[in-house]
Amino acid sequence: MTATDSADADRTVTPPGYSPRLYNEDLAPATERKWGAFSIFNVWTSDVHSLYGYFLAASLFLVAGNTLKFLIGIGVGSLVIYWLMTLMGRAGVKTGVPYPVLARASFGTFGANVPALARAVVATFWYGAQTSAAAGAIVAFLVRYDGPRHLHETTHLFDHSGLEVLCYLGVWAAQLLIISKGMETVRRFQDFAGPAVWLMMLVLAIALSVKAGALSFSVDMPAKDLGALAKSATGLDVSPGSFAAIAAIAATWVTYFAALFLNFGDFARFTPDVKTLKKGNVWGLPVNLILFSLVAAITTAAASKVYGQVILEPAEISAKFDSAALVLLAALTFAVATLGINVVANFVSPAFDFANVAPKYVTFRRGGLIAAVIALLLYPLHPWDNAPSFVNAIGSTMGPLFGVLVVDYYLIRKTQLNVPALYQEDGEFRFQGGWNIRALVAAAVGSVFSSILPVYGPSGYGDNLGPYSWFIGVAVAGVIYLALSRGRSPLTAPAADAPAVHGQAGAATGS
Repeated sequence: MTATDSADADRTVTPPGYSPRLYNEDLAPATERKWGAFSIFNVWTSDVHSLYGYFLAASLFLVAGNTLKFLIGIGVGSLVIYWLMTLMGRAGVKTGVPYPVLARASFGTFGANVPALARAVVATFWYGAQTSAAAGAIVAFLVRYDGPRHLHETTHLFDHSGLEVLCYLGVWAAQLLIISKGMETVRRFQDFAGPAVWLMMLVLAIALSVKAGALSFSVDMPAKDLGALAKSATGLDVSPGSFAAIAAIAATWVTYFAALFLNFGDFARFTPDVKTLKKGNVWGLPVNLILFSLVAAITTAAASKVYGQVILEPAEISAKFDSAALVLLAALTFAVATLGINVVANFVSPAFDFANVAPKYVTFRRGGLIAAVIALLLYPLHPWDNAPSFVNAIGSTMGPLFGVLVVDYYLIRKTQLNVPALYQEDGEFRFQGGWNIRALVAAAVGSVFSSILPVYGPSGYGDNLGPYSWFIGVAVAGVIYLALSRGRSPLTAPAADAPAVHGQAGAATGS
């Protein structure tokens, strides 16, 4: 199946034995699996090739001190990302269900709304942040001309210029149009957006390197000043080029993808098999991430030579070009890049997550609309102004949830999951009235170590362990959940009266 809104939620036919409080067609296991390796590859090109993705890579380049150490840190982090994404992707391929439905196995049929809404909140925040960044790229081009510049300087609304507001609304509406067409349109859009952004990033790197007169692999700046700049951009208080710096780069890079670790199954479930998934992940993660980071490093270093200052924003770099055509091309490409990451990382997830709360009334399309409206309402408050420093904090909240999910699926259930019971109120995953208290306790304790102590705990904890908060959250929550679940023998066979969902019977088959 594809996630569309072809049928109104109220008219969804619920199979006998299934609860309308847990089921609609968008949340049912996927049966149409048209996503090949190229589409999975472009999930990642769309996800990382964004203004914030570039900004983070460029910022971590400063932490590394030079390109070689930077690539070591990014390389290690990218391999970890590949392994973790493939781990969760296998569950998506095998079960065919989206993230909030999979979470019912560990958190309970209704308790799953807690991790689902947590993921939705993160996605909605980043949706607004990325939309604002894309609008900023367009504004950077338009202010070259008198009319738009006059509007930008003389009109203000919600603590933004009139031009910024118009551009934000335009990008916001374009994304809504794409997502309203369903997952197949998402796939086609990302298959275009990913390669287009790659092309523009290469143009930017080559143009600046030619202007600089040579390829540059480092920023010429005293170590003390470089360290201060790196800390202001990333929040990492480490000596550039040190082992601690390389380790922090790898950990921060992994944490950047923390939210998608949870819901990568939303995409993986549309692939035909694990082999296809792994092929797309290999090219899209370690290969693509390392090459993208290399281009970001070269561009940052070359820009520092050409303009005599370190510029971490690609839109700001391109806006300095003399050619209006090149600036326009860059602005449009960055806008497309941001549309890509928002559709992939920040729209699909809350669309399913909000639908999971009330399947009878909220479809995939309506869930996406809810996320878009929330992002629009947040715009006057612009809470994403400090988004780069927000990466570790946000990622840390996702760690405990990931730890519970992985332990439950791989260590407790051994990948054998009673899929039909995920849609039954009185089935295997009812636990305590639809809530698995063990999972919630484990996640809560894990959050203390991953999210609360780094901010409110002893100064040494945050300074030394802050970059690794996500990993700590995964480990603490996973271990506690495993201990609390010891001796509990989960059922893996479907109930006798459990009907097949869209052609899938009983425990899902797959990998």
